[in-house]
Amino acid sequence: MIQVTRKDAKEPLESMLRRFTRRVQQSGVIAVVKQKQYFEKPLSKTERRQRAIVRKERKNIKTQTERFKAPRR
Repeated sequence: MIQVTRKDAKEPLESMLRRFTRRVQQSGVIAVVKQKQYFEKPLSKTERRQRAIVRKERKNIKTQTERFKAPRR
């Protein structure tokens, strides 16, 4: 359970709510709940995971090639 406490007595409710929503988003609770909202077949789960692995590998390759490119003049 994610909890947020007041930093001081004068902290407004809006800033506490903002900190709470930020923590919830960073923890990934909403994404998990949205994913589990509907039943997903085991086969489609593995396909989704494999596509994520491929996507991550492509992104890593892209960032590595961009890092070693010579700057244009």
